[in-house]
Amino acid sequence: MKLSEGVEAAIHCAALLAGLAPGKTLPAAALADYHGVSASYLVKHLNRLVAAGMLASVPGPHGGYRLGRPATRISLLDIVLAVEGPEPAFRCGEIRQRGPGALEPEAYRKPCGINVAMLRAEQAWRGALRAARLADVIAGYEAEADPRALAFGCAFLERHQRPGSPLSNPE
Repeated sequence: MKLSEGVEAAIHCAALLAGLAPGKTLPAAALADYHGVSASYLVKHLNRLVAAGMLASVPGPHGGYRLGRPATRISLLDIVLAVEGPEPAFRCGEIRQRGPGALEPEAYRKPCGINVAMLRAEQAWRGALRAARLADVIAGYEAEADPRALAFGCAFLERHQRPGSPLSNPE
């Protein structure tokens, strides 16, 4: 299975936005610059996170993005599903029913064993991502990251955050 680069970008952006001061926002251009990605590419994924309620988008000259709910209430699965959609990664096309050896449809009453195994594996990784909270990922990073990277991130936020509006911060 391969998730899109948008998932990585979305998780990193949400983690960075978690460091904003209350009421502040960060423009998409700053998020794109910080992560070295195209702003137009990133906005597409940020808007999916807004639609899912994980981010809030504040319009206007002091606008930008911020978390829409606390990092403790955002799972990595929430972000993956917002970016990739809810469809399973494996989609069984029932190819066992094609080709020269295919039998009549009635011969395939039991589910495809490959599909069953793949869906079981998908349930396992979704469960692991459901249990992984954005706040936990951030705490792990803060505990293990090089202090220079932490200092750079804090300084970047300080330089690029905008006033926003304190009335719509996550609890």
